[in-house]
Amino acid sequence: MKAVSRAPAGGGARGPTGGAILECRRAAALSVSLPSVPSAPRFSAAGMSVVEHVREMASAGLHSNVRLLSGLLLTMSGNNPELFSPSQKYQLLVYHADSLFHDKEYRNAVSKYTMALQQKKALSKTSKVRPSTGNAASTPQSQCLPSEIEVKYKMAECYTMLKQDKDAIAILDGIPSRQRTPKINMMLANLYKKAGQERSSVTSYKEVLRQCPLALDAILGMDVYGYLLAREGRLEDVENLGCRLFNISDQHAEPWVVSGCHSFYSKRYSRALYLGAKAIQLNSNSVQALLLKGAALRNMGRVQEAIIHFREAIRLAPCRLDCYEGLIECYLASNSIREAMVMANNVYKTLGANAQTLTLLATVCLEDPVTQEKAKTLLDKALTQRPDYIKAVVKKAELLSREQKYEDGIALLRNALANQSDCVLHRILGDFLVAVNEYQEAMDQYSIALSLDPNDQKSLEGMQKMEKEESPTDATQEEDVDDMEGSGEEGDLEGSDSEAAQWADQEQWFGMQ
Repeated sequence: MKAVSRAPAGGGARGPTGGAILECRRAAALSVSLPSVPSAPRFSAAGMSVVEHVREMASAGLHSNVRLLSGLLLTMSGNNPELFSPSQKYQLLVYHADSLFHDKEYRNAVSKYTMALQQKKALSKTSKVRPSTGNAASTPQSQCLPSEIEVKYKMAECYTMLKQDKDAIAILDGIPSRQRTPKINMMLANLYKKAGQERSSVTSYKEVLRQCPLALDAILGMDVYGYLLAREGRLEDVENLGCRLFNISDQHAEPWVVSGCHSFYSKRYSRALYLGAKAIQLNSNSVQALLLKGAALRNMGRVQEAIIHFREAIRLAPCRLDCYEGLIECYLASNSIREAMVMANNVYKTLGANAQTLTLLATVCLEDPVTQEKAKTLLDKALTQRPDYIKAVVKKAELLSREQKYEDGIALLRNALANQSDCVLHRILGDFLVAVNEYQEAMDQYSIALSLDPNDQKSLEGMQKMEKEESPTDATQEEDVDDMEGSGEEGDLEGSDSEAAQWADQEQWFGMQ
């Protein structure tokens, strides 16, 4: 007897079974077709994949929803690597990392961003190997991929929140200069400034201003630039920069700091002190203002007060070497060699063995006859790492001068000046050339030094000394004239004292005494 195939009761083709009905209801409720295993993700009636839904939720700011769904999908992908395409997995990783960032789980976010970048790297290799199929449907998807540059910026933000500034700098430094957006350059500038990398900071601020000329925060950040210009003796440029900043706003610390740098390097320490105090009043967290005021106090002989300011600068910027340099200079000025040595060793251990920390430790070692050899070893290491590091060259030249190894010193300085020009290096080379009776070239070096910094008193003294030795008769006549004009010089000194009193009064008015 043949088995008869029976139609469902009620005749004709009937609707889906109970299980199928339940599936339809779930799909309708979610408005999304979840991917089946192991096939590729299906598309809903609206033509959107599950990844596109995640992207839409991310755009809508539904971070908790993004975190839940992207986490689920990534888990499924881990169990079945063929579930999503490389570009889809990259997107899911980025959106998941963004949701973690929003929840302030910065360490977990960094981990997911790192995985996303690795996925993107693999995706780039795949796209290079496989020729384009010309499929128009793939174009919108590729256009929707999160920016790799933006991912790196987010990673840098995570690192700054975790107080890992070195890692933040490293990730942003890896972005080619031409691909850096203004906000990336701005973050780099601030990070460089915080780390004491002045020139890199200035370069990044300038790039921000090239892209966005009215970026006021970048303009105000140029107080570091003012300090560098002043240190190089370009006081007219410093003055112009200060005027520009004051025209923008006198309610920020930066204009006062720049003007203070101009006064400090013009040896008007009382005025620099007042300007630094004003800057601190406007922004008590301005590290540059604290350094300025501390340096002015130190040069005025108020070392203990200067120490307080440098310690506060270190508290605010523990990675900035110049804060430690200022404090150690104060210790050396007060003959506290032991404190200086302890601090220099701590900096060496904390910030690592680089040319700057090696030189700082060597500077302290030079103050003690017992540690002269150690100073030499440290300076040699520093110069091996960075042959052009000016502070290391200066200290090595100082050591060679003590040993009267003038020819070695001349070779060292000529090598350092081969690719840069610095007032102090030219002046020291002039001193060494005088020691070996090369008077004409010594005079040339002093002239170059003064052209770089017309206010460099030591270069001027070296040149005047040579002129007097060459013409003793003229020197005697100059001394007679100086005696005759003594009253005029006395008047200048009185003027300087009155000016110092004036700025001291203003300083007291600001409550800084």
